[in-house]
Amino acid sequence: MQMAPQMGYDRAITVFSPDGRLFQVEYAREAVKRGTTAIGIKTKDCVVLLVDKRVTSPLLVSESIEKIFQIDQHLGAATSGLVADARALIDRARVEAQVNRVYYDEPIGVETISKKICDHKQTYTQFGGVRPYGTALLIAGVDDHRARLFETDPSGALLEYNATAIGAGRAKVMEIFEQEYSGDIVMEDAIRLGLQALYQVSDTRFDVDTIEIGVVTLEERQFRKLEKETLKGYVDAIVEEFKKDVTVEDSE
Repeated sequence: MQMAPQMGYDRAITVFSPDGRLFQVEYAREAVKRGTTAIGIKTKDCVVLLVDKRVTSPLLVSESIEKIFQIDQHLGAATSGLVADARALIDRARVEAQVNRVYYDEPIGVETISKKICDHKQTYTQFGGVRPYGTALLIAGVDDHRARLFETDPSGALLEYNATAIGAGRAKVMEIFEQEYSGDIVMEDAIRLGLQALYQVSDTRFDVDTIEIGVVTLEERQFRKLEKETLKGYVDAIVEEFKKDVTVEDSE
């Protein structure tokens, strides 16, 4: 039985189709699009990462779902797509960060670690016998004088953003950011803006157990996740805000 020409390009990761496409890379991007929504917002003095953990069952322990990871003291990442692939990339990033400290006695730059991860991801689109990583990362951190936010693609492409999103709700979140984001935003407002966007794209319950937030500031230079008590205050405020909006609309 002769295989259809299109199927041949489809199955061979390193072979371009006649119109210049690598189908396996496009399928990896689809895996990211089906993943949970992750958001990154940069301010003048910090970067905020927010994720919807998509807890679909009351039997599931929400703490077992990890979508935000610390790479180094000053670096963190949020993921969307295949969690196991993301974990492998995070492990690699942590090793690269520690190697840089041993070789140069200084923390690795945010752009440097992002490029190293993207270089690694790109090799998995070029050689046979492997498949692309089905995950995207938002890498956030602080350099000497500024906060930075990078988005990595399964193809190995790299872009720097002021505010961005990956995963299922990307299109809607980007639309919100284009309307609401401003360059003089502060951390508190960035957290609220991110939660407002997550609330509007979430397709499951929205509460403190389904949301995870990480922050790194220029002052502290320490990536940390918000404690549950702190996170609850932000989440409850957003839920109340949208409840009031619905009540006002109903009364009209």
